[in-house]
Amino acid sequence: MAFCKWVSSIFLFFVLFPLPISSSHLSSEELRQLPLKFLHFAEKQELFDWMVGIRRKLHENPELGFKEFETSKLIRTELEKMGINYKYPVAETGVVGFIGTGSAPFVALRADMDALDIQESVEWEHKSKIPGKMHACGHDAHVAMLLGAAKILKEHSHDLQGTVVLVFQPAEEGGGGAKRIVEAGVLENVSAIFGLHVSPRFPVGSVASRAGPVTAANGFFEAVISGKGGHAAIPQHTIDPILAASNVIVSLQHLISREADPLDSQVVTVAKFQGGGAFNVIPDSVTIGGTFRAYTKESFVQLRQRIVEVITRQASVQRCNATVIFDESKNPFYPVSVNDNDLHEHLKKVAGQMFGAKNLKEMKPTMGAEDFAFYQEVIPGFFFFLGMEDKTKGTFESGHSPFYRVNEDVLPHGAALHAALALTYIAENQPASPSSSSKGSSHDEL
Repeated sequence: MAFCKWVSSIFLFFVLFPLPISSSHLSSEELRQLPLKFLHFAEKQELFDWMVGIRRKLHENPELGFKEFETSKLIRTELEKMGINYKYPVAETGVVGFIGTGSAPFVALRADMDALDIQESVEWEHKSKIPGKMHACGHDAHVAMLLGAAKILKEHSHDLQGTVVLVFQPAEEGGGGAKRIVEAGVLENVSAIFGLHVSPRFPVGSVASRAGPVTAANGFFEAVISGKGGHAAIPQHTIDPILAASNVIVSLQHLISREADPLDSQVVTVAKFQGGGAFNVIPDSVTIGGTFRAYTKESFVQLRQRIVEVITRQASVQRCNATVIFDESKNPFYPVSVNDNDLHEHLKKVAGQMFGAKNLKEMKPTMGAEDFAFYQEVIPGFFFFLGMEDKTKGTFESGHSPFYRVNEDVLPHGAALHAALALTYIAENQPASPSSSSKGSSHDEL
């Protein structure tokens, strides 16, 4: 239903304000030169400064998942200035725009836009103004780059023989915003989707990815272990939940070291331990929490089951009770992110033309998780990493660090690569020419 309303609004827009049907057809040589042309366009000082300004505004005002109201407002304002039509709200705070003819082929570009519950420790002019919140994973840069790509594509819309869908997605950091975007139905006609992430692991000017699995399936768990509190000097009159929780944590690690196949990558990490408030009081209960990850559905399901069994049974050994919680409404399980083989070849060709083949890095799978996987479950998708390491500018910390920084030199790279991937994909995946008897409006698809 949501998709139908979106389609109807687009149809009315085209009826009331029809766009000229583009007659531009790029030659194979023009397509080959396009990535470098877009890179030079993105590196123009005016566009670069504009993207830097967007990124810094977002960095100063970080917003958490599904609360990105001001972020969405900024995005909508910029799209309106460019004359780009959009739908809002999608998945509460998301924005979905489109550029092109309104007809097939449809290709999507995605940027996540939420921040993290982290107090920024980087002292600079544009430090976060919101206490306890920070863009510590580069999503501010992702939004700036996708807006930059929108500018490039709008400038070259006469070359678009299809439609580019711009997905500004909320709540990647655990909220599963991509799942909500899919459920909203706005990607039903999309035949491919691309997403990127800045990374300090690779040199600036390089692109890293791989075909097949690239990020792991991920889930979160929490457990409350209950005993009987009392004075620390007389532990025989208590049932100590801290001791039980400690045994639980050690036993959970045995799931990986003694039950998992060493060639089947899996992770169980307990990263939360809350209990007690005094040095001489044994508490009534302890809360622990963490994450589990795997690369196959079978391993993921097995880990989930064994986590419950280990926690409840180890707690029982220590005379405690335990309740294990998987709150999928708040933190949905993320599936494995699997990159499409054909789109991998497309990325290698376009990125190679832009940065040179020597700057394409074949990466190993990572145990990190990415809700981009929800898109890849329903349409072919490709997720890649954009290098930003530059030793002349100091150390760039990994994501989720309070000392996280973005190398803003990568903004033109991401904007140009987004735009080039989309336009060349559309040019190379044109639908079969309709027969004369079925010719009609170029917007019949919508």
